[in-house]
Amino acid sequence: MSEINLQDWLGKTESLADRVYPTPAKALARTLDNADFEPSEGRPLPELWYWLYFLPMAAASQIDGDGHPKRGGFLPPVALERRMWAGSRIRFHDDLLIGEAITKDAEIIKIAEKAGKTGSMVFVTVKHQVKSARGVAVTEEQDIVYLAKPTAFNPPPPTALPAAVAWREAYPVDPVLLFRFSALTFNAHKIHYDRRYAADEEKYPGLVVHGPLQALLLLESAKRHHPGQKPASYTFRGMRPMFDFDRISLCGQPKADQSCDLYTANGGDAIGMQATVSWRE
Repeated sequence: MSEINLQDWLGKTESLADRVYPTPAKALARTLDNADFEPSEGRPLPELWYWLYFLPMAAASQIDGDGHPKRGGFLPPVALERRMWAGSRIRFHDDLLIGEAITKDAEIIKIAEKAGKTGSMVFVTVKHQVKSARGVAVTEEQDIVYLAKPTAFNPPPPTALPAAVAWREAYPVDPVLLFRFSALTFNAHKIHYDRRYAADEEKYPGLVVHGPLQALLLLESAKRHHPGQKPASYTFRGMRPMFDFDRISLCGQPKADQSCDLYTANGGDAIGMQATVSWRE
C-alpha cells in the first residue's frame, strides 16, 4: 500500500446546510444556567453558538475507539492517536438570526507536521465561513492538533495568571455540565464523559473540560462586563488541560486598544485557555 501524503488533503472543501433552530440555543442557555434566554424567531443568536449547528453526523458504525468519527473523510487520516481542538481565530461580520437558513463552507488551508518535546505533531487548519441569505456572518480558522497517545500524564508547564485582572468569576464545572455540552455539540470524544477511558487510554487525571466550552464561557463573561458591545473578532488557544475537579475561574483584563485579554484559570492560577476579544466600533 502506498504511503499517505497528508498534503493531498490541502484545499479539500465541504459545504453544509442547516437552520438556526431555537431548541439547541434554548438547551445551551439552560445548560449555562441562563433561565431567561428565549430564542424567539428573528432574535440574534449569541456569538459562538453557531457551534450548535452543522454537527458531525457520523453513523454509529463510523465512530472510532475514542468516540470521534473515523478518519479519512473531510479531515486527513493522520495516524497519531490523540486529536484535539487547539484554538481558533474568528471574525464576526453579521448576526445569525433564530429561525433562518444558514450554510457553512469549510476548506483545509494548512497542514503542518512538526516535532515537539513530546514527539510528532500534526496541525490541520480549517477555514469555515458561515453564511446567511445576507452574506458571510462568521469567518473562523480552526486549528486541530494530532499527537501520539501518551504513556503518562505529562502536561505542559503551567503559565501563571497575570497578577492583576479586572474581573474574576468562579465558574463551577462538573460531569453533568460536560455531558450536556458534549450532547449539544454532538461531540462523543470519551475524554469528556468516560472517566475510565480518560485515565486508562489518554492518561488524564479527570474528565477534560472542552476547549470550546471554555472559549464560549470566556466570551460570555466578557460580554457581561461590556454590556451593549458586540465582538468583532475573537481568538483563543488552549494552554493546559482543565478538569472536572478544577476550581475554574473566568478572568478578564481590558487593554489600551479597547480589546480584552481573557483567561480560564484553575485553583492554582494556572492558565487553561487564553483568549482575546475586540469589540465592534
